[in-house]
Amino acid sequence: MTEGTTTENQLAEQASARFVDGYLAYLLAQASSRISREFHREVEASGLSVTEWRVIASLSGSEGESIGTLAQLALTKQPTLSKVVQRMEAEGLVERTGARRDRRQTVVRLTRKGRGLADLLCARALRHQQAVLDPFGHENAALLIGMLKDVIALHPPSGAPADGD
Repeated sequence: MTEGTTTENQLAEQASARFVDGYLAYLLAQASSRISREFHREVEASGLSVTEWRVIASLSGSEGESIGTLAQLALTKQPTLSKVVQRMEAEGLVERTGARRDRRQTVVRLTRKGRGLADLLCARALRHQQAVLDPFGHENAALLIGMLKDVIALHPPSGAPADGD
């Protein structure tokens, strides 16, 4: 049999496999859910909700983000995020200010207390990520992360312009 042709065994495997077993969106969602769940136990043990963690992680290393951008980064609907940010501001983890260019737009930044918590949890998240990726070796791990970044860049959030648009 020549390269590129399908064997009877391959056809039988494909016929008996569930659709989701080879469906990219499903596989990404399953991987994300399982990996996230492992780390979210640490987040909750630190006293944060998953959404609060996502806000802190999204603001880590940033000079601040608009509520709209932060909602996309934190994978949270804007009304929900606004309430979470309000709670986090009351706890002294974030502060809200007007944007320099447009005072009507709110920018959210980590406070000193928020940065301290972000540093601690981001370090733990990186250790968890390393444990997840170690079985694949450094080159494959870097390739996977690069490919995922490419997928994300090629599929911007709804309403967001693609690079170069």
